[in-house]
Parts: sequence; C-alpha cells; structure tokens
Amino acid sequence: MQKIITLRTESRCALYDITGRVKDIIKESRVINGIASIYARGSTAAIMIQENWDDSVQTDVITLLGKMIPSGIWQHDHQDNNGDAHLKAGLVGPSETIPVIDGKAGLSTWQNIFFCEFDGPRNQREVVVTVLSDK
Repeated sequence: MQKIITLRTESRCALYDITGRVKDIIKESRVINGIASIYARGSTAAIMIQENWDDSVQTDVITLLGKMIPSGIWQHDHQDNNGDAHLKAGLVGPSETIPVIDGKAGLSTWQNIFFCEFDGPRNQREVVVTVLSDK
C-alpha cells in the first residue's frame, strides 16, 4: 500500500511531527508484520526519527545543522540561495524505514517521525509512505 502525506510548512527550517499520519496509514494498510518506508519528495527536505518529548531536541537539531552548514556561503547560492538546504537534506537523508510489528509502527516510546523542512516555507510538501507485508 502506498499513500502520500501532504503538509504545509511555516518556517525556513523546522521539523514537523508526522508520526500520527504514518501510524494511520500503517493501520489502514492492514499489514501485520513488515516494513514502512517514509520518503520525503524534494531535494531540500528530509525524514528523521527523533525524540518528541518536547521541542528541545527539534530545536537542537536545527541549531546544530545551522552551525554545521550555515547559509549564504555555498556555490549553489548563486542560483537560488538555498545551497545550505540541499546540504542539510543530503546529510539527514530523504527516508527512513521502520518495522511494522503486530499491525503497529515499531517505534520505541520516545521515537517519532519528523519531516525536516530546510527550504521553507512551502505551501505543499509531500511524503510518500509505502507499507509492505512480509508475506
């Protein structure tokens, strides 16, 4: 089964929790055991599994990436001023794969799935969720 999650982003760089939407797709798929692939469409976005206890971890991720990959110093900036967004997305990566166990997302208590926006705000972003059964 494959579904597309659409979302609107409000900031240039931010993490958006999409865990609930992915869990709904897994439930809808009726897969008991297998895998779920979560893939961000776009070269300036990514997917990350991270803690969601509070906003501090998400803020720290954005702060770290901003220090590691500052804006305004890359060759690609001469074209459309988003060289840092491409590098951040490439570093984090476009996808994550999680197990489906007994019909549920095989995440631990503190793991959540985040869409990472590095070139926002955007009116529409897409995440492809593909759920496959082990049978």
